[in-house]
Amino acid sequence: MALHQTLIRQAKLARSVNTKWQFLEAAHVAGQTQLKPHLQTHATMMKLAWQTRNLKELVGQLFRLVLVPIGHVLGRLPLGNPGRSNVNAFRSMAVRPDLLAVMQSARDGSVQAHTITAPTPPGNR
Repeated sequence: MALHQTLIRQAKLARSVNTKWQFLEAAHVAGQTQLKPHLQTHATMMKLAWQTRNLKELVGQLFRLVLVPIGHVLGRLPLGNPGRSNVNAFRSMAVRPDLLAVMQSARDGSVQAHTITAPTPPGNR
């Protein structure tokens, strides 16, 4: 899952918190069908929530970390869901255009986390 790892790495390199979240949301979409990347994404999201002192997000990520193995065992994964606490953990959805663009840039090798200025995703405004 090279795309997932690239997105996680870019999230860690990003300068702004919004850009970090955007990369992590894209990583969630890219890796959510495999247990290990899915868990890694939520653990990284939880770490960012802790670092930014975002209690709502921290609690949401703890909840999702518990749900991930259950979802994989039951085969009930909300595809397209960006994995944040501002989105229902059980809701499948179309992948947002901004996340598709980040994923495509990462695939092409043209993404550089320190040069991207992420728009504020819906629900974070």
